[in-house]
Amino acid sequence: MSTFQPVRGMRDLIAEDAETLSYVIGKARETAQLFGFKEVITPVVEPFELLSAKSGEEIRQRMFIFDDLGGRKVSLRPEFTASIARLTTTTLKNEPKPLRLFSAGSVYRYDEPQKGRYREFWQANFELMGSGRPEADAEVILLANNLLKNTGLKNFALKLGHVGVLKGIMTQEGIDDKAQNAILQKMDKKEYETALALVDSENCRKILRGLIELKGANVFDTVDKMKTQVQGYEKAVAAVENLEAILRLVTESGCEIEVVDPAFARGLEYYTGVIFELYVPQLEIALGGGGRYDKLIEVFGGESTPAVGMATGIDRIALAMQAQKTRLQKPTQKRVTVIPIKEEQKAEALKIAQMLREAGLPAEFEVMGRKMGKALEDADKRKVDYAVIVGERELKEGKVVLKDLVGRTQAEVNIETLPSKIRENGC
Repeated sequence: MSTFQPVRGMRDLIAEDAETLSYVIGKARETAQLFGFKEVITPVVEPFELLSAKSGEEIRQRMFIFDDLGGRKVSLRPEFTASIARLTTTTLKNEPKPLRLFSAGSVYRYDEPQKGRYREFWQANFELMGSGRPEADAEVILLANNLLKNTGLKNFALKLGHVGVLKGIMTQEGIDDKAQNAILQKMDKKEYETALALVDSENCRKILRGLIELKGANVFDTVDKMKTQVQGYEKAVAAVENLEAILRLVTESGCEIEVVDPAFARGLEYYTGVIFELYVPQLEIALGGGGRYDKLIEVFGGESTPAVGMATGIDRIALAMQAQKTRLQKPTQKRVTVIPIKEEQKAEALKIAQMLREAGLPAEFEVMGRKMGKALEDADKRKVDYAVIVGERELKEGKVVLKDLVGRTQAEVNIETLPSKIRENGC
């Protein structure tokens, strides 16, 4: 008889993997609260028309699409932003701006499974809607920086670009939106020669190639060279100036930006301004990224609403933490097992386990009916800190035996003082 395995690209997360993933989600939630973002929960399944509206051709081709029992075409969400845009144009449309919204959960793309890339993966998503000012972009970039710092990661780097530079040049050269999206998708994959082959204008190719090859001694030197490179392209010049303003706000706030990439592009079609990604040296893939999308809300029938957001890959951050051997910074909890010696003490032992839980101490009850020796052996294997042994004689005196399984000591303890004794390191 064959055994069932997870569907290709999906995973079971157990033990340390599950613990690390939950830890990163917790840090994302903490960071959202620090920056004033409110959590919202949206459906995993959305109308196909919503999710496909501005996702980009590459993501549309990798969506999990099916007809529900009512014959409606639906899809598993490939990212969060379309769902948040829907929420903004409906339930939250009359809320005061700016909206600061946070989401965390699983998303789905039919990618080729490989390290750090799965068909079901987890994201933490942050959207700031209602401000078109550089400080809003800076706020989201600083949030990304804080999140990685809060997880304990070291030597992470932020890369910035501005899609308005590339779009400004191509628009002035008469390249339509569809062709621009195709070019940007190739540039996102660093397939620069393929991207340039899609450009008819020799002059446009020359300008774009110059941006691809442009290098600077530092990020502000790169920005100065970009200004020179795009002279004569009004919208591209304005985009470089916007990038410089954001860069100054971020760096003067104490956040270091390692790279400004003039030819940086991202795979989603809806970006209109600054874009960024996060990296660590141990992984070649981005841990997350985002950018400005000022026209997306209108696509879904809402009013013109400037917005900037980002998504971080929770799985990838967890992978980076494992690569860097990052310790989970969490309060240590004493683990306790409660063992009745005989059948007659089970009810009292359960009552004691409940008392410990109500005092905030994790307590496991011996549910296998094992003799005390076997139960203690099992607790040792699972690295439990203390055993509370409930016997007839001790109960008559209002006591139990508290056994320190690490220090190998034991003592009789009054039941009412048991929680404080465990917190004070026991026996």
